[in-house]
Amino acid sequence: MSFEATYLGSNGWLIKFDKTNLIIDPWLTGDLVFPPGEWFFKGSLENDVLIKEEINIILLTQGLPDHCHVPSLKKFKKDIDIICPNSAKNILEKLGFTSIKVLKPSEKIKQQGLEIEATAGAPVPQIENGYIVKDQEGRGFYIEPHGYLDENVKTQDIDAVITPIINLELPLVGSFVKGADVLPKLINTFNPKYILSSTTGGEAKYTGLLNKFISVQEFAKEVKCNVLTLNSMDSVKI
Repeated sequence: MSFEATYLGSNGWLIKFDKTNLIIDPWLTGDLVFPPGEWFFKGSLENDVLIKEEINIILLTQGLPDHCHVPSLKKFKKDIDIICPNSAKNILEKLGFTSIKVLKPSEKIKQQGLEIEATAGAPVPQIENGYIVKDQEGRGFYIEPHGYLDENVKTQDIDAVITPIINLELPLVGSFVKGADVLPKLINTFNPKYILSSTTGGEAKYTGLLNKFISVQEFAKEVKCNVLTLNSMDSVKI
C-alpha cells in the first residue's frame, strides 16, 4: 500500500498510512513566538490549518516552539499517542497529555501498525530527534527538520525523505538549518524515490529582529532524485 504526505507548512506534515494517520510538528493555529518575545521572532499564520482526518499519533521532532507548538497541541484529545524527544516531555505533561513516549536516538517503538525509530537530530543545544517511520510492509519515510543526519544510521532504501533543501544562516552563528549541505548525504544513505522539501515553506509571515539577519543558501549541485516542493495543504502519494 502507498501512503500520502500532506504539507501543512513550516515543519508540519500529515502522513496517512492505510490504517494510521500521523501528524508531525503541527502548527495549526495562533502565533509562533520565540523567547524573549515577539520583538525577537514572531510567526503568524494567514489562516488556521484545518485537519479533517482523525489523527492517531502526534510525532514531535523537537521541544522548541516551532515543533512543539502549544496552541496547536491544545486542539488534540489528551489521550492521543505522542512520540517525542525528552525536550518536549515536560511541555506535554503540563498540557495534560497522558500517552507520551519519549524516544532517544536509536530507540524504536511499534505503535498502531507503524515502526518508529528515533535518530540523532539537531543540537539546539541538546540533541533532538529525526525519525525513520515504516509500516508493516516496509514502506515509509525519514524526517529531520534541520538538515542533520545521524552518522549511525545504516544505508537503506526508503520511499521518501522529508528535509529542508536550503541552508538558513545567521552572522557569527553560521548555518542553523543545513538542508543544502545534507542533501547529497541523505540521497546516498536512503536512495529515496522522493525528497519532500520541508521547514522553510508554507504561508506563514515572519517578523522580528532575528528574522532580519537570516540569509538563505540553496544547494548548488544537481541531484539525482525527485525533489518536490509542495504548497501548504498540497499532497503527494508515495
